[in-house]
Amino acid sequence: MYTPVTIIGAGLGGLTLARVLHVHGIPVTVYEAEASPTARAQGGMLDIHDYNGQLALEAAGLMDEFHAIVLEGRQAMRILDRDGTVLLDKADDGTGGRPEAQRSELRRILLDSLPDGTVRWGRKVSGTRSLGEGRHEVRFADGAAVATSLLVGADGAWSRVRPLLSAAVPEYTGTSFVETYLYDADTRHPAAAKAVGGGMLIAPAPGREIFAHRESGDTLHTYVALARPQDWFAAIDFTDAAAVRARIAREFDGWAPELTALITDGDTDPVLRPHYTLPVGHRWDRVPGVTLIGDAAHLAGPNGEGANLAMLDGAELAEALVAHPDAIETALAEYERALFLRGAEPAPFDGAELADIVSGPNAAQDLIDLMNEQGH
Repeated sequence: MYTPVTIIGAGLGGLTLARVLHVHGIPVTVYEAEASPTARAQGGMLDIHDYNGQLALEAAGLMDEFHAIVLEGRQAMRILDRDGTVLLDKADDGTGGRPEAQRSELRRILLDSLPDGTVRWGRKVSGTRSLGEGRHEVRFADGAAVATSLLVGADGAWSRVRPLLSAAVPEYTGTSFVETYLYDADTRHPAAAKAVGGGMLIAPAPGREIFAHRESGDTLHTYVALARPQDWFAAIDFTDAAAVRARIAREFDGWAPELTALITDGDTDPVLRPHYTLPVGHRWDRVPGVTLIGDAAHLAGPNGEGANLAMLDGAELAEALVAHPDAIETALAEYERALFLRGAEPAPFDGAELADIVSGPNAAQDLIDLMNEQGH
């Protein structure tokens, strides 16, 4: 089977690329390992920035649909000390340029904007290889294969397309999240709900941090960040939810109960989310007929930019292809030049810088100072 444009991965970046190409009448096929759009939870809230993610949505012609899924008030932010003292309390006045939406809803509007059959579900990639002259073959776990004259890896951290371009392998950053949810928080977990407020809570300390976000309704989504080696987490039995909660909570002994409740009172089993990164400024030599977008190209620690950049990558690649319909290599070279320049610039909230700040002795105040410098 031969297809002209093949995207591996139906995340936000791959779907944005597919949508912008569709708007301009360019056919595309997206292959996704997940069995269906609802095969797994799609994560929590995303703040979609006016300088990258929203530009991608404008190119996709989906700004009205985006505004319809924005959760008002969620740009509010609080920073608390470990004893529960509120150090910063910023309301959402609607001028922040970073409206919040559920990742699942954003993915839904992108999927709904594509013709039926654009995404082929349950197609897990087992490998890729060059066929020469800018063509590549993608092999799937079920034994099927497709050939394509333009292959785009939008398949995340452990991309099966990246080895065609680069030998880089993600490395552990030294920090992991433990994720949990509290449901009906205003009635069932009122102290924790009051601490979080109407938007995002950050409670930082050296080597540990609690993030929580109020999602739709009164759901609280918590990420507990711990700077620990992977073998430290491997020694915890994550099949025993109660034991995990107790073990993680011990790292926060002496913290205010409304903060530790975000760990101990979780309504879902804790999930481990280790963080990986590619080298800063990751780039590759031009290889005909293939390129990367999103985490496949520039995986970084959590900094609020990943989804936004993936969408911008997808939109910019599509626009380059539209501008050079008969010159794929010209389009790819143009796209990658901009991609590499962007990768060389520090993010507004660089993951490594944030990690250094929250590991320092004045974590909370240093974080406030950084946010004030950035205008947040």
